[in-house]
Amino acid sequence: MKTMATHEGKTCKPQRIPLSVKLTATQIQNAYDEIADQYEKKTWFDQHILGVARLKKNLLSKANGKILEVACGIGSNIPLLPVGSDITAVDLSPRMLEVARKTATQNELSVNFAVMDAEHLEFPDATFDTVVSTLSTCTFPNPVKALQEIKRICRPNGLILLLEHGHSSMPWLARYQDRHEYQHYEDHAGCRWNQDPLELIQSAGIKIVKSKRNILGMFHSIEAVPV
Repeated sequence: MKTMATHEGKTCKPQRIPLSVKLTATQIQNAYDEIADQYEKKTWFDQHILGVARLKKNLLSKANGKILEVACGIGSNIPLLPVGSDITAVDLSPRMLEVARKTATQNELSVNFAVMDAEHLEFPDATFDTVVSTLSTCTFPNPVKALQEIKRICRPNGLILLLEHGHSSMPWLARYQDRHEYQHYEDHAGCRWNQDPLELIQSAGIKIVKSKRNILGMFHSIEAVPV
């Protein structure tokens, strides 16, 4: 892993998908409600062949204390969090949360679930010791606002753990992402797969402590603090 410098206040590059074609939070919620039952199958290749599940396991093992997962989806990350943790998990999609509750029950885990928009987290400031989110900023309509909310509800000495994907460091793959950005956005419920997650995080005023690229230079394992 390499240590990253802090660039608070840095202006993020404009997102490539114009506002005129962006999905609203309601549209994203409906899209994920529709695919909730098939989500595990849809993501199986990425999780188990590309190795995303391994990255999640390694990163989330660092969580501690009172933990919040933002955009928890079907709850596949919950069994990866330290045993005995005080866990709260939120997601925009009620149907995804139904599946997540079943995941928690099957793993005999006690989790507080709530339907919630990542851009409007309904918690007081400095509530959680660790805030985690994986593969989510690519879909938030306003990712910087969501990240600012994550920063707000994380305690000053807390930890923010993010696994995000974005523009590949491999030129040929980056060009492919750019050529197919609109198609990917439409086919994957508003996923912007060629954005720069590190710039978004820094623009939100979050200090990146460690960051490592993985899997075709697309995935970033990120440890950060809310400074």
